[in-house]
Amino acid sequence: MTDLLDLPVATLQGADTTLGELTGRRPALLVNVASRCGLTPQYTRLEELQREYGPRGFTVVGVPCNQFAGQEPGTAEEIAGFCSATYGVTFPMTEKLEVNGEGAHPVYRRLTTTPDASGEAGPVQWNFEKFLVDGDGAVVARFRPRTDPGSPEVRTAIEELLPA
Repeated sequence: MTDLLDLPVATLQGADTTLGELTGRRPALLVNVASRCGLTPQYTRLEELQREYGPRGFTVVGVPCNQFAGQEPGTAEEIAGFCSATYGVTFPMTEKLEVNGEGAHPVYRRLTTTPDASGEAGPVQWNFEKFLVDGDGAVVARFRPRTDPGSPEVRTAIEELLPA
């Protein structure tokens, strides 16, 4: 089986890469994002995590997805413009992907086998579900959509993966 970090993805700008190249093989928080969701303000906290922990070897990766009530309908250019202008996003973003169902991207087929804190694995529930991956590609935590990216449980899990 291919290592999670070796799976191919494309950036929002259309460049072919792998998940490992996108994250720099550093710990990362992968989040399926949407521009027109009630949870979209989580971009603020995600960018705060990027700015705070990026210098210590961490990155957030945004994964636009239009599978939940059509809340990410834009083109790559529209998504990039919205994220930059509205939230000052500096973290990498993939192309728009499917996270559930037959068309689910291989990265998400792998991620969704990981259970959350209550032991439940399976499909992504909604926009802004978060998966914490270590620098070796192991999925170490799963946080459901309503878990704030700045919450103590997310921050603690990130801190445990980073050097002091």
